[in-house]
Amino acid sequence: MLSAGDWYAITCGLVWSFAVILMRIAGFTIPPLALTFFKSLVAVLGFVVVLLWQGGPWLPDYPAMTWTRLVLSAVFGIAIADTLFAAALNRLGASLQALADCIYAPSIAMVGLLMFGERLSAVELLGGTLVISGVFVGLVKAREIEDSRDLVTGVFLAVGAHVIMAVGILVVRDVIQEGNLVWIAGFRFSVATAALGLFLLVQGDVASLVLGIRRFDLWKFTVPMAILGPFLATLLWIAGFKYETPGRVAIFNQLSTVFVVLWAWLILKEPMTRKKLAGISLAFGGAVLVAWG
Repeated sequence: MLSAGDWYAITCGLVWSFAVILMRIAGFTIPPLALTFFKSLVAVLGFVVVLLWQGGPWLPDYPAMTWTRLVLSAVFGIAIADTLFAAALNRLGASLQALADCIYAPSIAMVGLLMFGERLSAVELLGGTLVISGVFVGLVKAREIEDSRDLVTGVFLAVGAHVIMAVGILVVRDVIQEGNLVWIAGFRFSVATAALGLFLLVQGDVASLVLGIRRFDLWKFTVPMAILGPFLATLLWIAGFKYETPGRVAIFNQLSTVFVVLWAWLILKEPMTRKKLAGISLAFGGAVLVAWG
């Protein structure tokens, strides 16, 4: 039987995968920092609307250390990690980015082990290994990337994004388990948006602050992207960690790899190679093993 946390994690992967496709389309025109700032800003507005409907809370009674962890989680786990993710996506394309994202599951599992001592069962480990192996199958000699430096740089950016993201979310896992998911997600994105805005102002890059807003012609992509990704997928993602162990949730999240590669083939017309099909098969088979385990 799949738990509530499992279903949240699987649904998160499905929702996030479509947001990635929209992010890829917008990324042809809007650079990573500007795109990250715009989608974070839209997500904050969404969280504020839901909190207004819920009636709060607006300022929970947390100790100073908890506030510090929440702020650091937002800056590193969203502002920095999301920007690295967008930069990797520009270099790899949607389908190869999805395969590179196979580093996500072991990152979460390793951080969960180090921080909480939570281990996966033998069957879950086997399933996770199958999921992760998709990256090695799918990325070797990727023909759609002309410059090999883009492949190497893109993979390193993707790895960095997911390791930082793993630490960023799990450092506040106890707060997530006890607190209001909407408030926590909204606070993290508010801090991340403010940090990105301050960075762009210090850099003198005011144009990036308004680029996403000014490009009305791209709103049909960027607004749904922000609602599906930073807003809805984030709520589902956090809910998964609230109700399940990190390693198990991460492996089910990893099904986004399968969905992204399929969307990229259907919508972006990116080539569906035998290696990508092998990667999809390994990821799906691994997820089935985890569910069985």
